[in-house]
Amino acid sequence: QVQLVESGGGLVQAGGSLRLSCAASGRTFSTYNMGWFRQAPGKDREFVAARAWSGGSTYYADSVKGRFTISRDNAKNTVYLQMNSLKSEDTAVYYCAAHRSYGGLRVPISDKEYDYWGQGTQVTVSS
Repeated sequence: QVQLVESGGGLVQAGGSLRLSCAASGRTFSTYNMGWFRQAPGKDREFVAARAWSGGSTYYADSVKGRFTISRDNAKNTVYLQMNSLKSEDTAVYYCAAHRSYGGLRVPISDKEYDYWGQGTQVTVSS
């Protein structure tokens, strides 16, 4: 069982930056692929970024590529999402999620494949 707690959301002006954190419980954090998803009002939840359990591979949605960076610190059981050059369309509730890797190399980008979820943190970008 893994419990995830996000923090770092808030209100920021367009062009600004925020860093989200997701702290995970459990001794097996390093074996989970970690992802960030977001859901804007009236829209489906969408993939934002993911990082492999091994730390080597990262994946981004086209809409955030070049602006957002996902990183993880396995020693701290924490995954981060650095968000720069924020736009009003980035406004959403952001969720982190964990996927059991079983040592495999595939990192899913579908939310249906993730096993554990945080409660979400609101990010609001004012234009």
